Amino acid sequence: MSQYLGCDGIFANASSATHAAGHQAREAVDEARHLVGDLIGAFPHEIIWTSGATESINIAIKGIMRSPTLRGRHMITSCLEHSAVLDTCKALECEGVDVTFLSPDADGLMTADVIQPALRDDTALVSLMHVNNEVGTVTDIRAIGHLVRERGILFHVDAAQGAARLPLDAQADGIDLISLSAHKFYGPKGAGALYIRDSLQSVIVPLTHGGGQERGIRAGTLPTHQIVGLGEAAGLVRDQRQADNKHLVALEAQLFRGLTDIEHVIVNGSPSHRVPGLINLAFPCVDSAALLLALRDKVALSSGSACTSLQSAPSHVLRGLGVANDRAMSSIRISLGRFTTAQEIDFVATCLRTHVASLRALSPAWEAYQTDISAASPVETEHTGLA
Repeated sequence: MSQYLGCDGIFANASSATHAAGHQAREAVDEARHLVGDLIGAFPHEIIWTSGATESINIAIKGIMRSPTLRGRHMITSCLEHSAVLDTCKALECEGVDVTFLSPDADGLMTADVIQPALRDDTALVSLMHVNNEVGTVTDIRAIGHLVRERGILFHVDAAQGAARLPLDAQADGIDLISLSAHKFYGPKGAGALYIRDSLQSVIVPLTHGGGQERGIRAGTLPTHQIVGLGEAAGLVRDQRQADNKHLVALEAQLFRGLTDIEHVIVNGSPSHRVPGLINLAFPCVDSAALLLALRDKVALSSGSACTSLQSAPSHVLRGLGVANDRAMSSIRISLGRFTTAQEIDFVATCLRTHVASLRALSPAWEAYQTDISAASPVETEHTGLA
């Protein structure tokens, strides 16, 4: 990225077509388009640069639902989506769009069987995340993509969390729009991309107008240094994803072993249909805010997404999974990545054992909870504890 930040490098505007320096910047931008396209099975000209997944989501959903050339004013999403999707849909409701917010199945998963009954003749768009950012559950993108394509309905996928962990093929999976954030796969913050299927680019309504950059869909001077960083990160993810996931599986298993001494730890979300490295754990009778405060100078943890970290309400994702308020308020999210080490996992496990025990010792509800669990049937406790 530093090659594109100073006057001794390639600092020209990538939209400048009248001099060699502009052409050099344009070539770098085009190479990044190829790298991002390769990551998600798209053609380079179908990649539009944005400031991140939030902007990509807004362009995709608003751009489709405001288009006068497409059918219907109804769209479908889920109650588990990122706030960028949920708030965009709520804004569109004020414009007369009818939005159906679906709940997952009993395993906390969004499947074609969940989507199908909600489809209507006037449904124009389905928008779902590939991987949930709080519990790591995986949406059956391909089955849903094929289902809605057969009905002539457009499909948007928020792949911000999934791009680093799972392969995605826009063509084979039946996807029309894909939103990405560079920082979710080790690229620079403030850079993103939006895949728009070629045939949709002439009908999507832009949010901004100006110099006609990005096929008139997203006006504004391109941040070349951010874009080349995004492209390089995309190429690295494509080449290293398998090794990254193997690393995450090993670290996750190590973490679970380190937490086996803690009584009554609950894994939120599907225990099987999830990606490695995104772990959401509940520690009953432990206030998650108190636990995070005790660990804030030692470990970077959260109770949900960074975008909602200032809110004191229970996670909307956990509530959407049917998790009770008290359990939701006792839950934390642990995110592992390419650069997480085994030594760090041991340190986290030690910290959690120590502070969970101390906070439970202060909780008047802990003794009663243990008594209630001991009296419960095996069915009621089958998902309690770590294997």
